[in-house]
Amino acid sequence: MVDWTGGGDTGPTPKKDAIWMARAAGGHADAPEYVRNRLIARDRLAEEIQKTLDAGERLMIGFDFPFGYPQGFARHITGSDDPFALWQWITDRAGDLKDGKNRFDLAAQMNALLPGDGPFWFNGIKREIDGLSRKKPPTLPVTELRKAETLAKGAFTCWQMGGAGAVGSQVLMGLPILQSLRAMFPDQIAVWPFEPLDRPIAFIEIWPSLIAAEVAANQQPDEIKDAAQVRTLAAAVSRLSPTELEQMLDVHAPKEGWIFGLGHEQKLAAAARQGRLRNDCFALPPGTHWTPVDEAMDMLRDRLTPVTGTETIPAHAAGGRILAKDAIAAGSHPPHANSAVDGYGFAGGLTPGLHHIPLAAGRAAAGVPWTGTLPQGQALRILTGAPLPDGVDTVVLEEDVRATETEITVEGPLKPGANTRKAGEDVVAGDITLPAGRRLTAPDLALLSSTAIKDVTVHRPLRVGILSTGDEVQPPGAPLAPGQIADANRPMLAEVIRKWGYEVVDLGIARDDRGDVENKLNQGASQADVILTSGGASAGDEDHVSALLRGTGSMALWRIAVKPGRPLALAVWNGAPVFGLPGNPVAAFVCTLIFARPALSALAGAGWSEPIKLTVPAAFSKNKKPGRREYLRARLTNGCSEVFGSEGSGRVSGLSWADGLVELPDGAAVIEPGTPVTYMPFAGFGL
Repeated sequence: MVDWTGGGDTGPTPKKDAIWMARAAGGHADAPEYVRNRLIARDRLAEEIQKTLDAGERLMIGFDFPFGYPQGFARHITGSDDPFALWQWITDRAGDLKDGKNRFDLAAQMNALLPGDGPFWFNGIKREIDGLSRKKPPTLPVTELRKAETLAKGAFTCWQMGGAGAVGSQVLMGLPILQSLRAMFPDQIAVWPFEPLDRPIAFIEIWPSLIAAEVAANQQPDEIKDAAQVRTLAAAVSRLSPTELEQMLDVHAPKEGWIFGLGHEQKLAAAARQGRLRNDCFALPPGTHWTPVDEAMDMLRDRLTPVTGTETIPAHAAGGRILAKDAIAAGSHPPHANSAVDGYGFAGGLTPGLHHIPLAAGRAAAGVPWTGTLPQGQALRILTGAPLPDGVDTVVLEEDVRATETEITVEGPLKPGANTRKAGEDVVAGDITLPAGRRLTAPDLALLSSTAIKDVTVHRPLRVGILSTGDEVQPPGAPLAPGQIADANRPMLAEVIRKWGYEVVDLGIARDDRGDVENKLNQGASQADVILTSGGASAGDEDHVSALLRGTGSMALWRIAVKPGRPLALAVWNGAPVFGLPGNPVAAFVCTLIFARPALSALAGAGWSEPIKLTVPAAFSKNKKPGRREYLRARLTNGCSEVFGSEGSGRVSGLSWADGLVELPDGAAVIEPGTPVTYMPFAGFGL
């Protein structure tokens, strides 16, 4: 998405009323890019187009200026209603596109081709220009607004060349860029709504004010509004489902053009709200000191919503994905009444006693149905899965029958409907086959296929950025100098995230330097949906993570009454939720399982997840003090839970030794061998 400008070269410092671009895919926008002038912008757009073509992908580019003028104007200028004829006419006369100083003269030149004093007005330079008034003329020779502007409340006319909100200069300086890009990539660009969107690149007209409230809510502190507009709108459009996108693009607009999303503002706003967490979403109630685990979990459950976009994909390829919408059965299962066994079918049940039933010619088999209607009093050979022919509602097992070529002999009684399956007895067409929020399993794919569901709408995979911090932390396998340690957290957390079905974004190691930490967080916010950091989230001199997060105004240091662990830092960085985990691997692992797992599940669209808890006899002794919930590394032996010999959180070997955790309550407890305790297997955490 591109925010355009009608002014000249604005210099190297990012500012408002300049050119801003933001690229988005999968519901997540990259950081907005400031572009100094229009020629540089043209080259950047050409670069993006070429990259898209080389990758065999498709790209939509939105520009925030009108693609046409009110109906009839093009004919006055070019003698044709063809919008591209007008584009070329303007391009041939636009002059220096870098500074755009002649745009006012160009407006006056077009005014001269129409009767009266207009339609263009507002001379924005010191010298007087014959034919371009500084104020709006009392009457205009053409319509003031396009049809789109009459429907878009607050939209400006394209005749006004300057002043707050005016777009006249943007049009005259923007259309030549679009026309030059069309010339650079012939037959590769479709301009909406003038051309069918059957080419890899689409140009659309946008107006970010359609979702002004969402832009304002999404704007970061000190962020330029234009940058927030393109970032928010790009992310929103990339979250639209194919159906929603098709609906917004399906317009019957006049040759003057149209605004994308007009008439669909609520859907566009809803897409903009997806993936956005309030900056205060992690705020604790006033006076909170140490928060019990259950209260912390309740707060997270209440405040977290999905942050991923959605897409529609073939149902057979959706294994492991999370449904964003209920999957509705397109067909019943079974689709028709059929035989549950190999045997012989007939109408009605059998009374007690011996029955001799004439046998009809032929047989019914799965995939080879028997056509016609079976006469009353006759039987038909039928195989498992075969549709029941007309005249058949009961089947007798072949093991219970003596058969010749002309009849069967069977002993009654037999209930009507025996050994058959009714149509739709499993699922009826129109029923909810699987609910939104479910992560699809292999049996789910069988169910989707059985109910004739071709496509499903799923959340895009959650992308989790993993960042380690500290000067002492070195990459795994690197030689260690005195005082240095290997990075145990990143490989551990990456494997956990992969096991949970999310995409890992490896952010590496940030040194104890505020600038380096900030760069890593910016990288994470642009590439991931959520960030997990380990270390640097306390309050020491080198704890730059917490210092930077506090600077956003969104950080909350949750002092949770839990062992192992220390305060959990929670914040929102450039729209991405950040979980600041302890640096100790044991504490980081436990906090990830207890707090991050259900939170990530909610952020991914699968809802809040609860671990499996089993009550088993203890095989250890412990006198627990009150005040904190404790999690001990444990494993089951002969049905009893033993715990690792040392509770020290520095003993990483205990994580490898264990196959689960023992959860001890917040209050005091005396544990002896045989005492019932709560055991949480790692398998119940999805590991």
